[in-house]
Amino acid sequence: MSIKKLFPILLLGLAVLTGFDGAALAAVGQPEPWQLGLQDPVSPVAVEGQKFFNLVTWLMVIITVIVLALLLFVLYRFSAKRNPVPSKTTHHTLLEVVWTVVPVLILLVIAIPSFRLLYFADRVEDADLTLKIIGKQWYWTYEYPDNGNFTFDSLMIDQETAIAEGKKRLLDVDNPVVLPVDQNIRLIMTSDDVIHNWAMPSLFIKLDAVPGRLNETWTRIPAEYAGTTFYGQCSELCGVNHAYMPIAVKAVTMEEYEAWVAKAQEQFASADLPSAVSVASAE
Repeated sequence: MSIKKLFPILLLGLAVLTGFDGAALAAVGQPEPWQLGLQDPVSPVAVEGQKFFNLVTWLMVIITVIVLALLLFVLYRFSAKRNPVPSKTTHHTLLEVVWTVVPVLILLVIAIPSFRLLYFADRVEDADLTLKIIGKQWYWTYEYPDNGNFTFDSLMIDQETAIAEGKKRLLDVDNPVVLPVDQNIRLIMTSDDVIHNWAMPSLFIKLDAVPGRLNETWTRIPAEYAGTTFYGQCSELCGVNHAYMPIAVKAVTMEEYEAWVAKAQEQFASADLPSAVSVASAE
């Protein structure tokens, strides 16, 4: 293996062993070349998710180092040269208890914060507004039921157009989602055809959009991220154009959001209510 190919691996190993925060190399809301680790956490759920990720990573490093040390010790201590007559011992009660109890304790260390994070991401207390997300082949439809119930589709910008206009290829869309900062936002997801997945790394959201079912989560974008656009993509294999249904979320101040809502109510006033919403309402 050449040094050029080996360097990223060595860099990643050094970052893990030294506790380097890989998100520091990631631009906010989007991936970055040579990025290590997760994107910068933005929402409260993302911050807690980053802490859990770091915990599990360190556990993996510690376990790997211990197992490697034991293997090297066994290779040295019990080689044929140093141990010509192997032991006939077949049972060791203390050893059997240890290698049963220790993995259980490790699983508990992982499970407790994992369940806490799952509950934290699932609860929606006192939501200030609701965004309904509908996956379709191969684009997203968004509905704002708390702001006039207008609906619009969001499709990827043509790649040549994106490059010509200096936008992000395969990530920018014609109609991005607009959300206000410092607001608890309920996200409801469903699908109009097959299973999709609405994934937004910086907000630590990755939730399936399933036909005939409503999945729910929440997010909150801090005020310092006003004016930032966050990017994500569908993360469920949903057909031939799965790679071409990106997600763009623009965070704005409440004043900017109210102005955008007034404009959007006129722009999307003639949009028909999605069939998925009609079926859900009828039920």
